[in-house]
Amino acid sequence: MDTLKEGSRGGEVMLLQRRLAAKGFSPGEPDGIFGPGTEAAVLAFQRSEGLGVDGIVGRETAAVLEFTENELPIAEGMPEVTVPIAAKMAPGAPLGNIKSNLPIILDALRSTELTTKPIVLTALATVRVETGRFAPISEFLSRFNTSPGGQPFDLYDFAKDLGNNAKGAGARYKGRGFVQLTGKFNYQQFGQEVGVDLIGDPEKANDPQIASRLLAAFLKAKRARIEQALRVGDFADARKAVNGGSHEVDQFTDSYKTGLQLLS
Repeated sequence: MDTLKEGSRGGEVMLLQRRLAAKGFSPGEPDGIFGPGTEAAVLAFQRSEGLGVDGIVGRETAAVLEFTENELPIAEGMPEVTVPIAAKMAPGAPLGNIKSNLPIILDALRSTELTTKPIVLTALATVRVETGRFAPISEFLSRFNTSPGGQPFDLYDFAKDLGNNAKGAGARYKGRGFVQLTGKFNYQQFGQEVGVDLIGDPEKANDPQIASRLLAAFLKAKRARIEQALRVGDFADARKAVNGGSHEVDQFTDSYKTGLQLLS
């Protein structure tokens, strides 16, 4: 069957609704329409089972709902993003970095079932604006993270939204990787998701393999919002879902549209 998400209709949605109800997550009266009630039930089920919480029923969620192999969704094929396409999406990035890291990033997305064109393009556009070099990097010093004459990243030291609560925490858990993972909370949460102790060794977030898995895990957690924003052409909100703000939204939009045009 196809991946099921808000807007899907038919017998497969009816089956999904009955499976959710049987697991104790009622979507309301089964009607074969994937509406807000069904999405809420899917989100609650995914949280309960420790799955990626995106409100979308792909193979992983369907398998835990005990769909048979013949009933499982067919994963959407990964768009054929080549090195020349990625190079045009990330102008100025060293070609060697793209050749080395593009396959790793695509493999991480594929293994996390993030194979839709919008999410793949979001991933690559994010790498472009967050690193500039298509390689994992550490956050640079700026007036937004370091006080005048202060220790590096001291403005992050006690940032509650980042989960930091001590001197030196800002520098220890500064932005790193392809997605610029920032803050103790994110290092702990996404480190656990990819099976790496980032609290003990934050520098691992800059390893290309680990950085790729962190990028995929982060995008999966934000997938529903990203896809909804892109459906209506709201690139600013898609960018905000990843970055938390509007930093380089023009570059993000340009990169995404360039990739979309080339893939079409």
